[in-house]
Amino acid sequence: MILTLALRNLFHDRIRLAVTLVGILFSIVLVAVQLGLYLGSSRMITANIDQADADLWVTTYGAKSFEDGGLLLTDRERHQALATPGVETVVPLVVSFAEWRKPEGGSTRVVVIGSDFEEKGLVPWSLSQGTLEDIKAPDAVAVDQSYLGELGINGIGDTAQVAAGRIKVRALTEGVRSFTQSPYAYTTLNRSRQLLGAESDRTTFLLIKLAPGADAKTVQADLGKRLETAEVLTTEEFRNRSLKQWLFKTGAGLALIGGALLGSLVGTVIVAQTLYSSTKDHIHEFATLRALGSSKGYIHKVILAQAGFSAVIGYGLGMIISLLILYASQDSALPLVMTPGLAFWLFALTVGMCAISALSAIVKVTKIDPATVFSR
Repeated sequence: MILTLALRNLFHDRIRLAVTLVGILFSIVLVAVQLGLYLGSSRMITANIDQADADLWVTTYGAKSFEDGGLLLTDRERHQALATPGVETVVPLVVSFAEWRKPEGGSTRVVVIGSDFEEKGLVPWSLSQGTLEDIKAPDAVAVDQSYLGELGINGIGDTAQVAAGRIKVRALTEGVRSFTQSPYAYTTLNRSRQLLGAESDRTTFLLIKLAPGADAKTVQADLGKRLETAEVLTTEEFRNRSLKQWLFKTGAGLALIGGALLGSLVGTVIVAQTLYSSTKDHIHEFATLRALGSSKGYIHKVILAQAGFSAVIGYGLGMIISLLILYASQDSALPLVMTPGLAFWLFALTVGMCAISALSAIVKVTKIDPATVFSR
């Protein structure tokens, strides 16, 4: 009976119901887009860190992110790391911004990433065209196919000038995007040094792979003592530092989270206003129920059921639109991400938002005097 009464109240005024659903839908779509952008940004920022085969990262002091390491480490630090108990391999990795001069004029900025593919420190992934063997060829690089227009090239076989040398595109990746909007250009370790005009022993990071059974914290502390001119971070620490730099110190993450909170607030206010108005219009019906012996708890359950139905319908419509937007963004520079966890959190948020909104209506009903039904 509670559900039947709630549905009849809800669908009695379809215009009011539509307003309620639009409010919930707007809130869900806004929160989904904002948090989807947040997750998408986070994945782009940490993609190279997550793909690297490393337990520990050796960086220069002050390196705030993957793209901000410089070329200050040398073979001296590498040999010291190799001599540390618990260290199995130490793989140099070069990462630096460089100018990409387009074949037909103009230039843009790219992030050159150089690694020894044989040692599998950081190997280009999601290759859609070409192979790792192709990237080992002289002057070869791999770029993401979504940046071809920005780089002024058409695809495999095209050439360009990067920093101090000439390159040829030999492979393409798919979905490897950069949060800085400077495309990644993957090449071999030696070729990256040549392009950047760096000395043959210079590197940006040292990727540490631990020996089986070695304790990461113990090795990290030992490396920290040996490498006085460098900093040793776990992969998780380096991920968090990069996220903090790009999402919070730049304000981008706060803006996205702020937009999500604003969407939740707007949805809550719209639903609260609608439920309150609906309850006010049916105040005499609720007074009749009280006069017939219905408890306050029974009426409260009817209002909460109305809020629950609104939440389920609004969430379903909102998720359909959100998924369409997500699908449309996949080829954009900043694709949205939707995870099962986020979908569940959005549902919980919708139900909570509607439950909170129902409080204003419940407060109104609580003040009903059953005697008012006899005064009509």
